[in-house]
Amino acid sequence: MGRVEGKVAIVTGGASGMGAATARLLAREGAAVLVCDLQADKGRQVADAIQAAGGRSRYVEHDVTSEDAWKTAMALTLQAFGGLHILVNNAGVGAPFGNVEDLSLDDWRKVMAVNMEGVFLGTKYGIETMRKTGKGGSIVNFSSTMGIVGSPSTAAYVASKGGVRLFTKSAALHCAKERYGIRVNSVHPGWIRTPMSSAALDKLAESGAGNKALELTPLGRVGEPDDVAYGVLYLASDESGFVTGTELVIDGGYTAQ
Repeated sequence: MGRVEGKVAIVTGGASGMGAATARLLAREGAAVLVCDLQADKGRQVADAIQAAGGRSRYVEHDVTSEDAWKTAMALTLQAFGGLHILVNNAGVGAPFGNVEDLSLDDWRKVMAVNMEGVFLGTKYGIETMRKTGKGGSIVNFSSTMGIVGSPSTAAYVASKGGVRLFTKSAALHCAKERYGIRVNSVHPGWIRTPMSSAALDKLAESGAGNKALELTPLGRVGEPDDVAYGVLYLASDESGFVTGTELVIDGGYTAQ
């Protein structure tokens, strides 16, 4: 217990799935957590549950593609909790799917707006607010195994997640060069049972060809949100003080093949 005691965290996409698991775990380990999401009811439930368990948390309705929304979230964090030490850029979208020939430019831009621009804006304003706080910090950007290996039917998704991977390295090197004491890393989940992935997992299971997610994962199971949350906790904590600009792959061995 207490691995992030006294720290303040923002978690985007914190209303469900890996974001909710991360928000709850950071709070259990001592952090005050601002839960950011467009799903107001679910976001409030996560924040309320943290408070009911004795933690500190607030919910804010937040669109990661809006620069003004990021400014508001940062101001609220400073006002409510007095600083910022941890930023988890988890919010993302998978659909719309499509290969390079079928995908429309509008659909490409929808994916990029959330998965790439949202991470850019969060990192930009996260660094600014951490510098105001004056105690360094840790930024964890969510990529995916699909940011490391390709997929023929998810052209925009793989491009966005690959972009997050290299953008993270750029931001990490910038912060290191400027001696901000701010570390920036990416996490790369494989098949994790979340609301966003459940439909795809169910389709695989019902396809008649077996559950490909299980068949292709050496550990033989789909991951759980807490499997990823514990990786984020490590990167958010001072335990990873010499870790920056790298990727933590949490995929049951999928990309080791």
